[in-house]
Amino acid sequence: MAILDDLQLSRREVMATGAAVGVTTAPGVAAAAPAEPAPSLMKVSFTVNGQRQTLELDTRTTLLDALREHLKLTGSKKGCDHGQCGACTVIVDGRRINSCLSLAVMHEGDEVTTIEGLGTPEKLHPLQAAFVKHDGYQCGYCTPGQICSAKAVLDEIKAGVPSHVTGDLNARVQFSEDELRERMSGNICRCGAYSNIVSAVAEVAGGKA
Repeated sequence: MAILDDLQLSRREVMATGAAVGVTTAPGVAAAAPAEPAPSLMKVSFTVNGQRQTLELDTRTTLLDALREHLKLTGSKKGCDHGQCGACTVIVDGRRINSCLSLAVMHEGDEVTTIEGLGTPEKLHPLQAAFVKHDGYQCGYCTPGQICSAKAVLDEIKAGVPSHVTGDLNARVQFSEDELRERMSGNICRCGAYSNIVSAVAEVAGGKA
């Protein structure tokens, strides 16, 4: 009996303490969740495929989401969303990047090129035409990123930018299968069309891979 009296007393003390600090919770009613903070918005202006664009975005918006969701340029694909597959590859100021890892607000004043900016169905870019000719795709999901990456790779080689497999840093960089595979190793093709992709890019490069 003494133990029961002690438990009842403890319960009354707890309730009294709660009342003293203004705690009132109705039975079976969960406490309201704290309000979500308003998003932080910022304007960003950049040139996309030759056209000046100005957007007001949540500062957490990636470049990929800005392109796809706000500008409706859905050629660039969201694959892994972790920068590991290359499906979202676009060209920014002449360099290829994984747009899923880059915030849109970081690209104020930049020149962005997506697959839509390389060619049109009526006038394909040579790489697009070569991918069709050599069947350098199967499902086609990774193809926009592959082509954007390949375009930048050929520009890198032309500019003499070495890679991890470049043998002689004092000699002119030459196109080769090893160079291409190393430079495009971040672009994954789940369908395994790699040999056809190499053939397509090699044809445009004017070399044999």
